[in-house]
Amino acid sequence: MNIFRKGAALAIALTTLNFTTPMQAQNAGTEKGQKVIIHTAYGDMTVKLYDQTPQHRDNFIKLVKEKQYDSTLFHRVIKDFMIQGGDPESKNASPDQMLGSGDLGYTIPAEFVPGLFHKKGALAAARTGDQVNPEKRSSSCQFYIVQGKVWSPQELQMISMRYGIQFSPEQAQIYTTLGGTPFLDTQYTVFGEVIDGLDVIDKIASQPTRPGDRPVEDIRMTITLE
Repeated sequence: MNIFRKGAALAIALTTLNFTTPMQAQNAGTEKGQKVIIHTAYGDMTVKLYDQTPQHRDNFIKLVKEKQYDSTLFHRVIKDFMIQGGDPESKNASPDQMLGSGDLGYTIPAEFVPGLFHKKGALAAARTGDQVNPEKRSSSCQFYIVQGKVWSPQELQMISMRYGIQFSPEQAQIYTTLGGTPFLDTQYTVFGEVIDGLDVIDKIASQPTRPGDRPVEDIRMTITLE
């Protein structure tokens, strides 16, 4: 995937363009209030998956049960922005291999839900860019976890005016205290949040990276159901 940086405007898009086959996780089950644990060398993150985004929830649970994420990398890390993983090609990647274009051959329809937003700790789906993906369909497997930053009320107002995003009082309060990436709201599906282990995000985000934002030292994960 590529990340484009222009001032405060950051966008996430997978480099691969061939997500065309139907989503294959229709029968993954409908576990309510499911939590998963992302295990890393820097600690564990407990993530609550949102029931309001059932297609993303069920797909993620399916992949966890199939151990699709085990030994994959957080292959793209940008401090004060996000940590990204889930590329199946990262499992056996060489140190100089460019990552971010791996997929499982299908996409998931966007599930934008008012009240689910890019606060710190938000779990969201990566995707291809609007030019080839106007419906904003999500990657089958790649995801990111928001670190973001704390915004002033004035900065948040500028983001609202620039991107046409209306922030609720709750969202404004969280973005100006806990922080996040408000400019990504309504652009990428948010389908969960870290409820324990926010410090692990900070630890991973602070690791040195090489050109392309891949950490110098590989950061592998395994994900299990709680």
